[in-house]
Amino acid sequence: MSGWIGVRSLIGANTLRCMRSEQARQLQSGATRILNRNLSLHTATISLCRRHQHELGIKKGLIRDHIRSLELDRRRFSTTQVTRHGHLDPPKPGEELKVTFIDKEGDEHTFEVAEGDNLLDIAQANDLEMEGACGGSCACSTCHVIVESDEMYDKIPEATDDENDMLDLAFGLTETSRLGCQVKMAKELDGLVVKLPQMTRNMQASDFEKRS
Repeated sequence: MSGWIGVRSLIGANTLRCMRSEQARQLQSGATRILNRNLSLHTATISLCRRHQHELGIKKGLIRDHIRSLELDRRRFSTTQVTRHGHLDPPKPGEELKVTFIDKEGDEHTFEVAEGDNLLDIAQANDLEMEGACGGSCACSTCHVIVESDEMYDKIPEATDDENDMLDLAFGLTETSRLGCQVKMAKELDGLVVKLPQMTRNMQASDFEKRS
């Protein structure tokens, strides 16, 4: 009887060891799965970060290219070679007319001029940055100016159809825009104030003639 009990005890001990061994294997297998899952998540996170950094680098490059393109466009608008006109005769004593230009930096420049002088000639004679690509023949929009006062604007003779056609091509067109070459000083314009636009567009009538 005691022998049978011993055998049963031995069998029970072996069974217990097998169960413990199986539990250990299951625990190890579970831990391995968890570790592999964590490693996969970590790898996926790294891959996602790298992909995000790559996409971010592409976007930054596109932004830099866009900014560079805008800068080139800005220079193209404002770097047309300026055509200088002849100097102006000084006004006769007592017949001076005042005109003020506000440049692109916001600085004011006031000059005493003679009746009949146009704004393009006045600006260029005083080294202000106003272009006249067409030579003052009303065939471009590079001498575009903005009259500051509505009241003074109404005193200027009405624009011709040719001037209006060129003004339609001007950059930053406003309700009081005129071409400097077409505005001649007169007694009723004494004290005129005009502003130079931030940029000009060198689009000339000849450009359309070539296309047609």
